[in-house]
Amino acid sequence: MDKLSVMNAFCRIVDRGSFARAAEDLGVSSALLSREVKLLEESLGCVLLTRTTRTMSLTDHGRHYYDQAQAILDAVGQVEDRIRRHSGEVRGNLRINAPNSFGQIVLSPLLPEFLTQHPDLEVTLSLDDRVIDMVEGGFDLSIRIRAELPDSALVARRLSLVRQRLFASPDYIVRAGKPNTPMALRDHASATYTLAEDAMHWTLTGKDCTEVVPLTPRLRVGSSLILRDQLIEGFGIGALPDFISDIPEADGRLVRVLPDYELPPRHVFAVTASRLGSDAKVTAFLDHLRATLAP
Repeated sequence: MDKLSVMNAFCRIVDRGSFARAAEDLGVSSALLSREVKLLEESLGCVLLTRTTRTMSLTDHGRHYYDQAQAILDAVGQVEDRIRRHSGEVRGNLRINAPNSFGQIVLSPLLPEFLTQHPDLEVTLSLDDRVIDMVEGGFDLSIRIRAELPDSALVARRLSLVRQRLFASPDYIVRAGKPNTPMALRDHASATYTLAEDAMHWTLTGKDCTEVVPLTPRLRVGSSLILRDQLIEGFGIGALPDFISDIPEADGRLVRVLPDYELPPRHVFAVTASRLGSDAKVTAFLDHLRATLAP
C-alpha cells in the first residue's frame, strides 16, 4: 500500500464529501477508492468513515487520521516546493570523482574561478585512477577517460577527445637512438601505465597502416604522472595522453617518438547517475569544464 497515495485519497474523500467526486478528481474509480479505504481501516484496526446510502461521516479515529494525514501531506508539499525552487540554484556540495592525473592537471586549475563564480557552492574532489561505483560513493559526477564506456544505467556525455602518442626525453634519444619503425620499439626500454587498456602492447596507427607492438616493459606504474616523470628523467619510451604531454613537449623535456603514428584516442566522459540533467550545480560545472577543454 502506497501510504502517501492512500492518505491523499482519504483526505480528498473527506474534503469532497463523496467517494464519487473524489474519484473523479483523482481519475480513478469509486470502487478503487472504496477498496483502499477498506484496506486502510483493516491495517489500522478501526473504522475511519461511517457510510450510509446518503451520508458519510468521520469517526473520532477518522478525524484524527484526517488531521494528521493532512499535516503530513502539507509537509511533503512544502519540501517538494522548496526543492523545486532551489533546483535551479548552483548551491550545495558538488561531489566529483576523477582520475588522478586529469584531476591534478585539468580540474584543479579551474576550481578557483568556478568557486568564485558560485559562492554558495562547495566542491569535494576525489581522485582515483580506478573506476569506482559513483552511486555507492555518493558522487554527483564522475570523469572517465576511455575509448568507450559499457552500457549501464549511468548517463555518459562526451566532453572532448584525448590523443595519445609516444614520448621519450631528448637525453634518452641521444643515448639509445631514435626508432624509425614501430617494430623497432621492441629494442628500446619501455614504460607503461598499469591501468591502461593496452598496458602490454601498443597499437600504432599511421597514415597507411596499423601495427600492434607487443611490449615487455621494464617499468609499469599505476600513475600516469609518475610515468611522465620517469620518461622526462630518461628511462625510456612511453605513451602519454595530450593533457599530460603538452607542457613537457612544449618546453623540450619530452620529444615525440614515431611522430607519424598515434595510439587509439580516448574520450573524456562526464558520467552522472540521473537522466533528468536538472541538477544546476552539475550543469554549471560541465559548462565550465567544456569551456576549458574547448580547442
